[in-house]
Amino acid sequence: MKDHVRRGRRARNTGQWTEAYAAFKAAFEAADPASSTERERAELAGELGLCELALRKYRDAAEHLAFSLEQRTALPLALQLRFEKGEREATSHVATLVLSVDPPDAEVLVDGKWVGRVARTYKLFLEPGQRMVRARAPGRQDGFHEFGAVAATAYNVRMPLARMAVSQAPESAPGSPKETPKTRSSSPAARGRPSSPWTSWPGALRITGIGLTLATGSLGAVFMVRARTADGDLDERNAKLDAVGVSQGACRGTPKPSACGELTSLQRERDLFAGLGTAMVVTSGVVGAATLASFFTDFSLLQAEPTKARVALVPTVAPTQAGLVAYGAW
Repeated sequence: MKDHVRRGRRARNTGQWTEAYAAFKAAFEAADPASSTERERAELAGELGLCELALRKYRDAAEHLAFSLEQRTALPLALQLRFEKGEREATSHVATLVLSVDPPDAEVLVDGKWVGRVARTYKLFLEPGQRMVRARAPGRQDGFHEFGAVAATAYNVRMPLARMAVSQAPESAPGSPKETPKTRSSSPAARGRPSSPWTSWPGALRITGIGLTLATGSLGAVFMVRARTADGDLDERNAKLDAVGVSQGACRGTPKPSACGELTSLQRERDLFAGLGTAMVVTSGVVGAATLASFFTDFSLLQAEPTKARVALVPTVAPTQAGLVAYGAW
């Protein structure tokens, strides 16, 4: 430790503040109550604070100088005056917070960082800006204080931590044996309530079955209407060909009139939509029958109300295409 002190003093006397800071910091960290006196620790803290002040580490300088002056009675008057002047300079660049905490063993954090000690009253130096102070202790509610720190300004904050509320419910009281079985068992209403056929996985299948029945039935009707429309167009084209002297049998020979290609396309479209419509209607009947049968195998339907979850399917038709829009809540 003495070598660090000699090196620090030489650097300080020549204005080499970075080297002096490193030397005094090493000496201060090496000084412990078992190997150093109170005066030595106070002097090292003050010298380290003056080096930090020269390097514009104002918050660190204020902390070390304040720590040194807490043992001012162990310092010579010349060092007291020197360190007091440095403390005034350092505190003019930082905010000073005097914080009182109850209980005194509460942990204090500033901007999420532990201050490193436990005390009833703290004197903290903070950089200017928005700051958050938090105190916490076992069995107590956390305390918070947020404020905008201004340089050369002192703040006094008292932070008592309220005790956490303890539940007074009789069923949770450990000393009442009569209530223990009640707390460990479910209530009769909850235990005897039948499950809804809409909320389990069979319920989801039923909803899907109803949706598919409506969808396939609606699409089947749409496809049949489209086939009927195509059939009407086909009859209208044949009538026009008959009017100009072209019979339907002419499309079977060669060469074929130019109108035959359009007639063939209309005929294929009619047959396609007619087949799709028939298949959709048959599928709708099968799915609907299966869905209806599932309700007769679950009598809980008569004892429970369905949830608000539902699905809706709406068919849409355009001149050249048909589709299905599904929406709802599951």
